Amino acid sequence: MKPVKVGLLGLGTVGTGVVRIVEGNQEDLSSQVGSPILIERIAVNNSNKLRDIEVDPAKITTDPWDVIRDPEIDVIVEVMGGIDGTKEYILEALDRGKHVVTANKDLMALHGSEILAKAQEKQCDVFYEASVAGGIPIIRTLIEGFSSDKIMKIIGIVNGTTNYILTKMSQEGASYNDVLKEAQDLGYAEADPTSDVEGLDAARKMAILGTLGFRTNVELHDVSVSGISEVSKADIAFAKRLGYEIKLLGIAERQDEEFSISVQPTLIRASHPLASVNGVFNAVYVYGEAVGETMFYGAGAGAMPTATSVVADLVAIIKNLKLGVNGLKQKVPYKQKKLKSDEDIFYKNFLLLHVDDKAGVLAKITQVFAEYDVSLDSVVQQANANNPDAEIIIVTHNASKASMNKVLRHFKELKVIHRIKSHYRVEG
Repeated sequence: MKPVKVGLLGLGTVGTGVVRIVEGNQEDLSSQVGSPILIERIAVNNSNKLRDIEVDPAKITTDPWDVIRDPEIDVIVEVMGGIDGTKEYILEALDRGKHVVTANKDLMALHGSEILAKAQEKQCDVFYEASVAGGIPIIRTLIEGFSSDKIMKIIGIVNGTTNYILTKMSQEGASYNDVLKEAQDLGYAEADPTSDVEGLDAARKMAILGTLGFRTNVELHDVSVSGISEVSKADIAFAKRLGYEIKLLGIAERQDEEFSISVQPTLIRASHPLASVNGVFNAVYVYGEAVGETMFYGAGAGAMPTATSVVADLVAIIKNLKLGVNGLKQKVPYKQKKLKSDEDIFYKNFLLLHVDDKAGVLAKITQVFAEYDVSLDSVVQQANANNPDAEIIIVTHNASKASMNKVLRHFKELKVIHRIKSHYRVEG
């Protein structure tokens, strides 16, 4: 049978994993698709770099255009990263009738709609399972598994670095800075961890999941984002006392065709399945109108889990190629985007306030909540031997984001409140 020829852009950790799987599992893969799969050309930055995998030097090039413009290549697998230049490679590949697999979350979050529209125009496949949650097959599940259902809510732990940090802080009582350094030493966090710890990486992934789940074009600026750099040991301890864990959650939810998406540190009930997702693992919790609640759990990053998703996409493309249905399953957002206003976004809130330690303070605080129609679920006031202020811990009932913003602004003007130490969403 005529082999399917693949061009690989990038031979880093994921690219190396792709080569290992394709070459090591050739018999199984060939039996699935009905022909051999050959990695024909590979674009790298440095052809002289020592690698822990043997590759025919004749297949190596330092110019990605050599791969894109090779008429023998049927499918482009992009695992090199980058945005603007990489987008041009992919669009050119599609113009030439080549199908594409990419693991590039940044590219798909920013330019996914344009790329998918081009794929539809050229009747090509663009699959990108590995761009979100590594080895978890969540994208294919949203497209195919939920094709007959209406997704109402997606909650995701989609960044392993932040989940590792919060897990260590929770289980060992370690400080944020100490665990961050440990994560960097172990290779879980970059030297510049901003994208992870400030929620930007998770926001890109949630934009992709929101686009697929709600069938509308969710852009990165539609996602409200805050990170974990201000989460303290005290916050986690207080959360535990109330029966919660703190996780960096991506939350996408819709009602009456309007939706909101956020990434933020969130208190989640300890009994919720997501609360027990620890370390570098990822999980995505999906609420379907018909199916109810489902959860998908697994390795969210790493060479082989990510490469497994890439090769699964490659197999899917080749099966479509054999059936002559490439491009027919491409999902392009078709619904009008309708974002919820702050008045229509409701959730519970956790607040930790440092206040004057004297009579009447709590009454003034509860009066502010009442003024903006925010009801309270629980209030705990305590002294702190290490702090001359009293500490008040408050959990509200569901309140609109707009009302809570008014409460917070008012608190900043209230002299009895010295500091709004912490404010988190409460889920579950």
